[in-house]
Amino acid sequence: MKAVTLGPAGTYSHRAAKAVADDVEFRESVTSIIEAVADGTYERGVVPIENSIEGSVTESLDALAEYDVAVIQEVVTPIRHALLAQGPDFSVVASHSQALAQCRSYLETEYPDVSLEAVASTARGVERARSDPTVAGIGHPDNAGETLEILAEDIQDRSSNATRFLVIAPKAERSDAGGKSSIVVYPNANYPGLLLELLEAFAERDINLSRIESRPSGNRLGDYLFHIDFEAGLYESRAQEAVAEVEEIARKGWVRKLGSYDSRHVV
Repeated sequence: MKAVTLGPAGTYSHRAAKAVADDVEFRESVTSIIEAVADGTYERGVVPIENSIEGSVTESLDALAEYDVAVIQEVVTPIRHALLAQGPDFSVVASHSQALAQCRSYLETEYPDVSLEAVASTARGVERARSDPTVAGIGHPDNAGETLEILAEDIQDRSSNATRFLVIAPKAERSDAGGKSSIVVYPNANYPGLLLELLEAFAERDINLSRIESRPSGNRLGDYLFHIDFEAGLYESRAQEAVAEVEEIARKGWVRKLGSYDSRHVV
């Protein structure tokens, strides 16, 4: 089985994807990954959806609303950031914007005068560090290899830092089995109590919501859709009833069931 994730090799996405497939290829954006799974180019895609410090990955949310795919598993992996460079003298720290944000306090305290450069991935930042002695990268300590020094380890602002990845498959593989489910709701409406109605559909059936996120629909200003994760499988009657009620609330819009799935932790 072939999977696609954010590249190049050595990203945290790559570490998560190796738990899913032996053959992993890379794209430069989350949107292109989900599109490639939707059109059948790849059997699996692995995309970051949420970090415990920085929150949701908005590009992933928007692409999941745009393309009709299935979520078949979530992979949770701890994030261990290290500062990697050819030596202690550098003027730029390059990494993914999320990694830079996750290490903000450390960088402001230890390197207040360096410039921060956001690149496509942590691995791209490490590549920059390998090719330019004035650049340091942020990445997993294993990415140092033989050419970079590990100047500091575990520089993330919180030791509990972890990222949740979703494993994406073609829509035909969507399943109702699993302990957790995800849906996208576009009500195509805006009135007092709308969000409360959506929440009550789950609360009245004792279904815990593990995440709810609003995103602009892109249709008009002030128009939103909602990403909802809940702790029940779509095979359960209570989940079916809740989703049916949500579909009635969103009858002017649409509801996309991304599927039910289980979690797996990868170190």
